[in-house]
Amino acid sequence: EWPTRGKRSVLGAASGMVAGLATITPASGFVSIGSAVCIGLVSGAGCFFGVTKLKSKCGYDDSLDVFGVHGVGSTIGMLMLGMLASADVNAAIATTFKEGDTVVSLAGGGAQLLNQAIAIGITVLLSGVVTWILLKVIAATIGLRVPQEDEHSGLDLTEHGESAYNDAA
Repeated sequence: EWPTRGKRSVLGAASGMVAGLATITPASGFVSIGSAVCIGLVSGAGCFFGVTKLKSKCGYDDSLDVFGVHGVGSTIGMLMLGMLASADVNAAIATTFKEGDTVVSLAGGGAQLLNQAIAIGITVLLSGVVTWILLKVIAATIGLRVPQEDEHSGLDLTEHGESAYNDAA
């Protein structure tokens, strides 16, 4: 945020911390400290791009930047794990096993990067299909949007009967 906008913000710092946590979560326990720093640097730029450029380019509604922080960050973390997973950090991934004529290792490298990419693709596909089904069911039963007047007045007031001021005082 600072290099592109010329200033720092508390929201940017908080989003950066959450992005770091979302990004390192898939890799924690499998990468060295140096690799974790590398993942953090790449994810900082990737999540900033997701929040500032990707959202405006695609035009999706994400007021809390959940996709830009969690979606982009965890995808970066999963992909980089495929390259940086180390048997020196976690001996359990040093074990190799034979799958047909191929010896498979879970340590970082091209084969594991491909495994991670396939897993991400399956996850995106499954999540997309299930989300689409749920949206269709909700749209057919209770609807996806509140009336425009309720949205303008604020959902705290119209849906929950709450206001910024305590009416009882």
